[in-house]
Amino acid sequence: MARSIAADLAPRNIRVNVVAPGAIKTPIWKRGPRANASAEESDKLAKFFSSAVPQARWGEPEEIAKAVLFLASDDSSYVNALELVVDGGMTGAPFGAPMIEESFRPPGGDAKPAKASAD
Repeated sequence: MARSIAADLAPRNIRVNVVAPGAIKTPIWKRGPRANASAEESDKLAKFFSSAVPQARWGEPEEIAKAVLFLASDDSSYVNALELVVDGGMTGAPFGAPMIEESFRPPGGDAKPAKASAD
């Protein structure tokens, strides 16, 4: 939808971009069925989400704000019809997540993946 709107508005010099956040530390995670969760249950959920993100942590609201500020600034004057995914690499590099790396580790393995050589 953003691409269509961006195409329609580009001749008028109006840019349309989208910010798609991942798991961000906000109060919404303490609503609904998680509202009555114990501190232990909340910690378990936080660790699970962190292990699913390649950067092994939750995002901060300020990181989303900085992405939005960039898109609203003159520094992004030539950026249009973009979906900027701010999710710690969960979409672009999901196999880098600690959870995934652990599942592919050999039994008894402290083995680390081989480094690519420049040869």
